[in-house]
Amino acid sequence: MSIDDEMREALITFTVESLELLQEMEDGLLSLEDGSDAGERINAIFRAAHTIKGSSGLFGLDHIVAFTHVVESVLDALRDGTISVSSELIAALLPCCDYITLLIRAVADGQMETDPDMIATGQELITGLQVFLTQPATSNKPITVSEPQSQVVSLGSGDFENGNWHLSIRFGVDSLRDGMDPLSFIRYLGTLGSIRQISTLSESLPDAEKMDPESCYLGFEINLQSNAGKEEIENVFEFVRDTSIIRILPMDSKIEDFIALIKELPEDDAFLGELLVKSGALTHRELQEALNQQVSENRIPENDALSVKPKQPIGEILVEQHAVQQPIVNAALDKQKQIKDNKAKENQSIRVDAERLDVLIDLIGELVIAGAGVNLLALETREARLHEATGEMMRLVEEVRDSALQLRMVPIGTTFSRFHRVVRDVSKELGKDIELLINGADTEVDKSVVEKIGDPLMHLVRNSMDHGIETAEVRRERGKPPRGRLGLNAYHASGSIVIEVMDDGGGLNRDRILAKAIERELIAPNAVLSDQEVYALIFEPGFSTAQQISNLSGRGVGMDVVKRNVTALRGRIEVESQLGLGTTMRIHLPLTLAIIDGFMVGVGSSTFVIPLDRILECVALPEDTEDREYVDLRGEVLPLIKLRQLFEIEGETPKRENIVVVEYAGNKAGLIVDQLLGEFQTVIKPLSKLFTHIKGVAGSTILGSGKVALILDVATLLDFVSVKAQAAISSKNI
Repeated sequence: MSIDDEMREALITFTVESLELLQEMEDGLLSLEDGSDAGERINAIFRAAHTIKGSSGLFGLDHIVAFTHVVESVLDALRDGTISVSSELIAALLPCCDYITLLIRAVADGQMETDPDMIATGQELITGLQVFLTQPATSNKPITVSEPQSQVVSLGSGDFENGNWHLSIRFGVDSLRDGMDPLSFIRYLGTLGSIRQISTLSESLPDAEKMDPESCYLGFEINLQSNAGKEEIENVFEFVRDTSIIRILPMDSKIEDFIALIKELPEDDAFLGELLVKSGALTHRELQEALNQQVSENRIPENDALSVKPKQPIGEILVEQHAVQQPIVNAALDKQKQIKDNKAKENQSIRVDAERLDVLIDLIGELVIAGAGVNLLALETREARLHEATGEMMRLVEEVRDSALQLRMVPIGTTFSRFHRVVRDVSKELGKDIELLINGADTEVDKSVVEKIGDPLMHLVRNSMDHGIETAEVRRERGKPPRGRLGLNAYHASGSIVIEVMDDGGGLNRDRILAKAIERELIAPNAVLSDQEVYALIFEPGFSTAQQISNLSGRGVGMDVVKRNVTALRGRIEVESQLGLGTTMRIHLPLTLAIIDGFMVGVGSSTFVIPLDRILECVALPEDTEDREYVDLRGEVLPLIKLRQLFEIEGETPKRENIVVVEYAGNKAGLIVDQLLGEFQTVIKPLSKLFTHIKGVAGSTILGSGKVALILDVATLLDFVSVKAQAAISSKNI
């Protein structure tokens, strides 16, 4: 692979990962408004922005770097407590996520530089962020706590009253000879804060007759209250640092602040020393001294090259040197372990191009077809050993198929999480207070289904918010909580996935829907419809009972699109509603769109495949049925559909016919066929656009013999029975 190809691959990875990070940023920002502790979430948002900025710089995307830098600055101020979480801040940051998303998508489309319109948009967003960067500080950084302490415990002798830093200083014996004035350092230290207590140590003073007037015997224990960091305090003693002993430690009462800061550090570095330096508990000089000691102690003697001496942990060295306290080292070790564990988890999964998965699924589909052909030939030979071998092969093919399909399964939660933003924005637009509740986000479904269900869900959610959930005033009048509730739920049921969109709004008005349908001549005035049939009318093109048309809905062009899209996915929609209490839209979808288990039947010279999960049983057609369109199935009236007549298949009807009893949405029917050919794994091939108008057919498949078989759409066939029955009732009433 050439360098250009590698860069192109890397750029694709960058855009994919950046879009995922932006989604995480948006989710994180939306979650900040819930009022709970937001510390870790703010850090996660900051890390996402920081990663995008850094990665953009690698590819020379300076416009993304420049814009993200401003966003990062605002997030940094939020992280430091300089600004606080507010709805205004969230409202300013969310469009920034959208803008960065546009920039990333433009890069994915080959646009490496932004255009003037995008620049103007970005500048407008930056202007909006500047407000937050100029706000006065609302709190101090964790490392520079300035609140007075009622009591501190001395690390040396004596008790100290206040302060956040404790300094143990032992000036070198030659400090005076070197022209250094120890007291000048103490006075300069006072410029960084307030020296709350100082103790002069005399332990090094010799007897008077042995005292050298040019030698320095001074030592100090100092309690300092300062907003300065450890590195800055250490620099005060820069000129005597090499000859003196300088120990700077946070007071015991401040150790918890450093531990908290270490926990909040980004997971960029896994080295203990780097974590401690970043937290401010350790200076670079202290770390270097500890590392030097570790290397010197571990040096192998030249005459003993085979000896192995374990390294002393750097944390132990730092504690021994009084550079940092043990609890802080423990916190850094815990953080180090957390980083390693998370990276190990990341390494457990690999990113695979979706197109490669599609190719794999196609190949598996061809394998299924080829396997079916082999199995068919084996059956014709009536060779037991061959039949046994092909049976084992088909079992393995089925396992390979299921494993391959499992690779495409993704949690529906990715789709659901997008609606946090939608509900937030639409609620503000409508002036309603609406809460989104999500259940079953871990429910897995085929990737292709997830990609195609987003738009129908968007229509349903917006429709519920606009027409279903009432305003706060109306809800109070009706005895409801002022805050409306919108729910998204997903679960598996009978080999399919069920997605529910629920609201606790006013519910569907059955009488109004019925009147509108009669007005539009969709149904006869004397038609007798069940609740389900009435509610199904809202999916008719152009059908709307909304009294007002808004920017969101009301023109009756959304729900029919929903039904069309769901039907295209081989799904269906059920509606449950109670006037005044709310509505539930329930979408049933297949788990996968690629391969199904089917049951082959023969009618004349034609072969059909019926989805196996729709079949209840197969029975012989009673000989006395004649031309009746129903049979008595153990006391139950079962309507019949004669496939020979429906698809106009020529040929003589056999003496013995069979009924395949199918069910869909609680309705049953019997499909009359000539032959029952058995179960069959089948790959669904979509029909050409020329044949999309044909009702009752969901697709086609290729049999092992090379013949083409049509896959029946049971839902449409049952609708056919229902319409036929309704027409019969209407004609009798007339």
